[in-house]
Amino acid sequence: MTGNGGCLCGAVRYLCSEAPVQVYHCHCRDCQKASGAAFATCLVVSESAVDVTAGRPRQFNVKSAEGNTVTREFCGDCGSPLFTRAAMLPDFRIIKAGTLDDASWLKPRMHMWTSTKQPWLALGDQLRCFEKQPPVE
Repeated sequence: MTGNGGCLCGAVRYLCSEAPVQVYHCHCRDCQKASGAAFATCLVVSESAVDVTAGRPRQFNVKSAEGNTVTREFCGDCGSPLFTRAAMLPDFRIIKAGTLDDASWLKPRMHMWTSTKQPWLALGDQLRCFEKQPPVE
């Protein structure tokens, strides 16, 4: 499935031309802070599948809990988180699911970083859970 997406104000728009290789809910503290929510739902696609068609995302680099460089891309106008690039996955880009124009087709396959999951959040689904970063499949 392909999809269009963008930020809240519309300044940054993108087209994703391939189906994701992975869809997951991330409960790491960085995703919690960057999203302002208990977790971020993300889809992993090949870097070449994403074409930014309008605007230019700003970037912010952080070190992950495992010491890897993570580049977070967001709209410089409205602040919407759009993409993540991780040094450990150089050929891929991670799209924040909430930025898709239509995310109804997504089927998350796992929860990751549940060791830092908010204690008030009950995971009632039957998805696989990983306390930290799962092995790359």
